[in-house]
Amino acid sequence: MEVQGEVDGSGVPLAVLLKRELCNQKVEKPDLLFGEANKSKKGEDFTFLLPKCGRRPGHPAEVGDGGDDASGGAGAGDDDTISVFAIFDGHNGSAAAIYTRENLLNNVLAAIPPNLTSEEWTTALPRALVAGFVKTDKEFQTKAARSGTTVTFVIIDGWVVTVASVGDSRCILESAEGTVYFLSADHRLDSNEEEVERVTASGGDVGRINIAGGAGIGPLRCWPGGLCLSRSIGDIDVGEFIVPVPHVKQVKLSNAGGRLVIASDGVWDALRFQEALNYTRGLPAEAAASRIVKVLKSVYTSGVYLWISRNEAVGSKGLRDDTTCIVVDILPPEKLSPPLKKHGKGGIKALFRRRPSDELAEDQMDRGCLEPDVVEEIYEEGSAMLAQRLKINYPTGNMFKLHDCAVCQLEMKPGEGISVHGNIPRHSRVDPWGGPFLCSSCQLKKEAMEGKQHLTSTNVFI
Repeated sequence: MEVQGEVDGSGVPLAVLLKRELCNQKVEKPDLLFGEANKSKKGEDFTFLLPKCGRRPGHPAEVGDGGDDASGGAGAGDDDTISVFAIFDGHNGSAAAIYTRENLLNNVLAAIPPNLTSEEWTTALPRALVAGFVKTDKEFQTKAARSGTTVTFVIIDGWVVTVASVGDSRCILESAEGTVYFLSADHRLDSNEEEVERVTASGGDVGRINIAGGAGIGPLRCWPGGLCLSRSIGDIDVGEFIVPVPHVKQVKLSNAGGRLVIASDGVWDALRFQEALNYTRGLPAEAAASRIVKVLKSVYTSGVYLWISRNEAVGSKGLRDDTTCIVVDILPPEKLSPPLKKHGKGGIKALFRRRPSDELAEDQMDRGCLEPDVVEEIYEEGSAMLAQRLKINYPTGNMFKLHDCAVCQLEMKPGEGISVHGNIPRHSRVDPWGGPFLCSSCQLKKEAMEGKQHLTSTNVFI
């Protein structure tokens, strides 16, 4: 709200000024309530919950402790913090999931220059997420480990939610009005024709398991390797056309808030999105996450066979995959609405389904404190091409250092960097001599992901 014309407050009652201040605080910083639950079968699902994290790379408190004192940088105040929630679903071992959990956040934050305004920081975040994912994958390759992991990585900055994802774990948002939004992408080859075409063009073969010359069975897989995902971190033995470049979506919530459900494929293979939300209606975040996993457990142990077209995660033999769920409620601050934790049964339903006749909601709407329930899309991009994802197209021209590698942030001398546009056709309008630039090792990584280099692979199934 604009109140700059009444700086001294003359002629404005103190009560009005206080209400305006409360409204401004509400718009700037919501309350977050969250919970997680897990049922382990393979032991390859890992979570990351950091409710307070500095915007600069540092050394966060113990990962996953969920404590309010967790901080991603020394001296980070409440007004300069973000919140991070993530699920890493490993396969062929847990090494990739653990390594990504421990390193991805710092790699993302290191890709954002210092001294940016909050608006510039938000604008720079999608590119930084791409750089952080690719850098993490590149560094994990040096560990000589054959495992891989999906990643669904959520950063909440005030009312802005940014989700970066590779693989088939998913994040959905239910607005305060009840509309469901999909904030992640599904990178299963079975459900993404564009990814099938990309993998094939980059040198991979896509098909189903073929037994003795018969019809193919099971989901579509990439060969060699047999991976049914087109994007992940790790999986070096499968081929680098399985890329770590994430789909990124950034939205801004109204100050009415919303609920995020982040879950691994073990959940989504058994529950539809609306079913998961219906099961948690009226429950606080922690109980909602537990309810989803508990419902799945009862289904798995009931002996009822469910045919899942994407994967047989549920069957008469019980649980076949890890099931992990994080629920995050983004709510108006306690100063303008009762805290969720003080509600009894049905508290969330009341808070998320306010009727126009509700006295509190009407009072706030009359004073401009509550906005209509509108989720605004700020940014969405899912291309796997680094030249497109790292391009400089920002309001502030000097937001990124020209001579730093756009992926690993290695400082290079003028002339050492290789333009990400270096291999484009000559008739293109893009300047092949312009930035951003990559160091030589990141350029090799880029070429490998585009199919210009091929690695010998062994069979790895998921």
